[in-house]
Amino acid sequence: MKFIQLVVITLLLFMSAAGVAATEVTVYKSPTCGCCEKYVDYLRENGFAVKSVNESDMSAVKKRYGTSHMASCHTALVDGYVIEGHVPVSAIRKLLKEKTAIAGISAPGMPMNSPGMGEMKKGTLTIYAVPGNGQEPRVFSVE
Repeated sequence: MKFIQLVVITLLLFMSAAGVAATEVTVYKSPTCGCCEKYVDYLRENGFAVKSVNESDMSAVKKRYGTSHMASCHTALVDGYVIEGHVPVSAIRKLLKEKTAIAGISAPGMPMNSPGMGEMKKGTLTIYAVPGNGQEPRVFSVE
C-alpha cells in the first residue's frame, strides 16, 4: 500500500511541476551574431521560453528601451523589465523575485565570463541596474 501511495504522490508532484509555465522572454538580436544565439540557447537551457526576434537596427531597439548608454549586442524583455546583454539567469531571477523598481538590468558591452561569452566564472561579472527615471546606473549584483 505504501508503494502505491508513493507512486501517486510522485505522479502528482510531476504533473504539478510540468504544469508550471516557463517564464517568457523576448530577445531582440542581430541575425548574424553568434554570441546572441548562444545566449538564447543559455536562456532555454535554464527554463525560459524564448521568443527570438532578428532585428537589423539594434540601435533603435536600445533607444526604445532606454539601454543605449549601457548597450550590449542583444536586448531582452521579461515581465516588464529590459535585460541588456549577457546577464546570467541568477540575476534575472533575482530581479523577478524582488520586483525591483527599475527599468531592468544590464551587463554592458560583451564581457568575458558571461553567458554566451566563454566560461562563466562566479563573482567576476558586475550587473548594473537600468534606472527608469534618468538616474545614473548602479550596481545591481555581482554574479
